[in-house]
Amino acid sequence: MAVGLREQRGPALLALLVATFLIGMSAWVISTAVPSIVADIGGFTSFPWLFSVYLLTMAVTVPVFSKLADTIGRTRLLLFGIAVFVLGSVLCALAWSMPSLIVFRVVQALGGGSIQPLALTVIGDLYERGERARVQGYLAVTLATASVIGPAVGGLFAMFDLWRLVFLINLPLGALAAWLIHRNIREKVTHRTHRIDVLGAILVTGGLTLLILGLLEGGDAWGWASPTSFGVFGGGIVLMCLFLLRETRAAEPVIPLPLFRQRLVVMLAVLGVMMGGIMVALTAFAPTYLQVSAGISPVWAGVAVAAMAIGTPASSALAATLYLRWGVRATTLLGAVITLAGAVGMAALAPFPSAWTVAVCAALVGVGFGFTTIPGLVAVQESVPWEQRGVVTGLVTFFRSLGQALGVAVLGAVAKSILETGGGGAQDPGAVLQASVAVFIVAAVFALIHLLGACGMARDRALTAAPASRADAAA
Repeated sequence: MAVGLREQRGPALLALLVATFLIGMSAWVISTAVPSIVADIGGFTSFPWLFSVYLLTMAVTVPVFSKLADTIGRTRLLLFGIAVFVLGSVLCALAWSMPSLIVFRVVQALGGGSIQPLALTVIGDLYERGERARVQGYLAVTLATASVIGPAVGGLFAMFDLWRLVFLINLPLGALAAWLIHRNIREKVTHRTHRIDVLGAILVTGGLTLLILGLLEGGDAWGWASPTSFGVFGGGIVLMCLFLLRETRAAEPVIPLPLFRQRLVVMLAVLGVMMGGIMVALTAFAPTYLQVSAGISPVWAGVAVAAMAIGTPASSALAATLYLRWGVRATTLLGAVITLAGAVGMAALAPFPSAWTVAVCAALVGVGFGFTTIPGLVAVQESVPWEQRGVVTGLVTFFRSLGQALGVAVLGAVAKSILETGGGGAQDPGAVLQASVAVFIVAAVFALIHLLGACGMARDRALTAAPASRADAAA
């Protein structure tokens, strides 16, 4: 069957693309508005928390929503997630201080944690293996469009000190996405009893929060070698160990550990975490790097960074073809090599700030992501039955969000350490330049680990789909 917006499943695909655009837009539009937000409500040293709490909350809620999607249905949760996301956006627009904005970002993320993984899961329901790979190209184009419009719009709002519109723009987009989903997506769900692992969600949230707290506040609120630092990191590690223990006993765990017996899932976890770290180096730090160290306007800084996602659709369509011919490992390796080239180029050229340099390196990273993301996602969806498709899709998104949350914390700690050691302020171009160079070097290390993860994937090309135990949902 043909794949596109004009065929029978076209209206359902359009609804999912609009929902994906909503999340893509919100992820990019804030990146260029950070300097304007800080100038209005203060809190420069805390701005990494805007990204960390959002990404951490999304990472933790993704497995929960994915489990619910496999038990009570995708459509209801998509509509619920959009409603909560829009509510959080309104609250963010009303924020009066950096702490209040950080809290409201948590509310926003509670809704955002359902939208993208459930959209990917519904696509897995609607389309067969070969079609699914091509549909990812539509998603890639959508995210690319959002990545171009988002930073430009955010930069435009920032130039006129209208940063609150960065959040209010989600209202009409959310309303449109909800209407299209309600009208065009229908599914038959067999309701069954389900038990959400609340304790597991609490443990992983607490553990990751403490680890991120230690990274972002260490060396500032307390010394790295202080008892407080050891207590925070130690507490985070203990909670994470308790979380893993809990997952072995929970009836319906947040993260089903038996899935990690599959080599594909393990390698996708490594790839996702590293990809998230690389991505956040560009989206969260590169705009400020260009604006402060090179004096580039917020609009052009955002457009330069957006080149990362512009490169993704160019490789996504080809990745779908190569995946079916070469298999998962070869296609993923190609993407990992290109990603490493872009990250190393960014680190090497960072001492000479230029929007063109950032754009070229970001585009290379984006091309690499296109080759890396699609094969693994399609393959892992193909390897499990319908009842686990939402879970494995959620795992892919979970580890990418986790990588972004931890990446913000690690890179934020590196940048803050350089700024404090150099004695320059956050508005000192020389100090920001030195901090940015260090950030991009760490991102290149992430890209190297990303390549090693691709090398660790299985060599076999054939992936046998697990038999479906129930009919796929129909649009």
